[in-house]
Amino acid sequence: MTLKRFILLVLTIFAVGKMLLSLGNSLSQPQIQARLELYQVNLSLNVTSLEATADDTQLSSQALLGETPYADAQRKYQETLEFAKNRRRDLKAQLKQLSGDLAVNQSSVASLAQVPDVSPQQQQLKSSIQELNGFIGELELKTGILQAKQGNISTALETWQGVQNEFSQSSRFPNIPRTARTLAGLWQTPPQIADNAEIDIQNGLDGWFQYEALSRLYKVQDNQTALASLQTAQQEKAEQAVWKLGIVTGLPLIGGLIGFGLLLFFLGQWFFKGKNAVLATNQNTGWDTPWNWETTWQVLVVGFFFFGQILLPLLIAVSGVNPTGWAIRGKALYVLVTYILMTAGGLTILYFSIRDYFPLPEDWFRIKGNNWLSWGLGGYLTAIPLVVLVSILNQQIWQGQGGSNPLLFLAVQAQDPVALLIFFTTAAILAPVFEEIIFRGFLLPSLTRYFSVWVAILLSSLLFSIAHLSVSEVLPLTVLGLVLGVVYTRSRNILASIIVHSLWNSGTLLSLYILGSGVS
Repeated sequence: MTLKRFILLVLTIFAVGKMLLSLGNSLSQPQIQARLELYQVNLSLNVTSLEATADDTQLSSQALLGETPYADAQRKYQETLEFAKNRRRDLKAQLKQLSGDLAVNQSSVASLAQVPDVSPQQQQLKSSIQELNGFIGELELKTGILQAKQGNISTALETWQGVQNEFSQSSRFPNIPRTARTLAGLWQTPPQIADNAEIDIQNGLDGWFQYEALSRLYKVQDNQTALASLQTAQQEKAEQAVWKLGIVTGLPLIGGLIGFGLLLFFLGQWFFKGKNAVLATNQNTGWDTPWNWETTWQVLVVGFFFFGQILLPLLIAVSGVNPTGWAIRGKALYVLVTYILMTAGGLTILYFSIRDYFPLPEDWFRIKGNNWLSWGLGGYLTAIPLVVLVSILNQQIWQGQGGSNPLLFLAVQAQDPVALLIFFTTAAILAPVFEEIIFRGFLLPSLTRYFSVWVAILLSSLLFSIAHLSVSEVLPLTVLGLVLGVVYTRSRNILASIIVHSLWNSGTLLSLYILGSGVS
């Protein structure tokens, strides 16, 4: 074994170890999907305000939401609450096992204080449990409001009393028991207004739930001025919510139907026309690859995994930069700068790895031709129904766990236009360019030296999905990678797959922004 191969082997072991550790850690992390579904419920609840104040010319909320929007919303919240409690129980059982004989109460929020931080795994488990505690408290507060909205006052009071009991000794979530006490006082008979009730509601609730609680408070106070102002603001928000729901649900539905039609057309044409079909274009034509597997291995391991996943994070950690406490605009800028560094490093390693083979054969990293836009749009529309269907199946497999790209959690909070623009630059421009150059422009053609085009597409898609380091994303991203691979091999134009990738990330970012705006 040469020295170069030995170094590559060592770096590969480090990269694979880090990758497996990250995938393993993602198993205990929640997916963003559960949060997004609740955000959409909240957006839908905003629309219900139209019925009470809109005139006959406006769209009735029943047409959008059905006859029982509050019961449907409560059902979704209770499903999510049950899942969160089950997940907390499992994590506490793991923590108890790691902590030996030290008892960890399965239901007490304050019981974590007695568990020492002995190992990183214990610290991570405690952090995950604390995050779930806050999420559970938030869900229970809102479930109580939905119960009260449907006239089940006694049930709502029991729910809020349970929240007060559970969080009474928790110093980490002081707003939750205060908000529960405030809500219980407003809905009991006779009502009791807690000190700083308005502040407690504003700090403990968001979106439609905050509106309902404030509305109850102003009615109990007989504060008609504040109530009228609140109703006016909520009416405006309800009208906006109609359009937002139309974008979030309508556009993907229309795009999915068009994409499904395109998929049937292309597959039917492929079946009947064979080699003359659009999908048959270049289907068995590989690339003239001047380098061997060692160069491919070097670029993938050193240029992408080792530099991007190990060396760069290590250098950032050593520098002392920690964006945890930063505002959303600072976090967005941090993500952008980090991705710029990763892109610059990865492409530099790619350049020095293949520069001895310049000039490259004609089809490498090709951007010539005018077919990139049609292939890009067609590929994007076709990807929608495929990825959506696989994502539904994926949800059943992972049941809300398996982690998600951290950028998604940040993007859903990005109601700042500047932060949103920065996130868009990262997700819709930098990421598609870098990842398509590496996985479609370089890796896929390199693999055709040893495998058929279809096998090369599949292998590059698997590595593309694994590179995102979340087990729950492996299946849907593999399907997206297959579409990207087909688009690139058929069009022979790297711009085509970049367009598909960019449109996909842009659509995701737009949906996150709209859903996040429903709770702002």
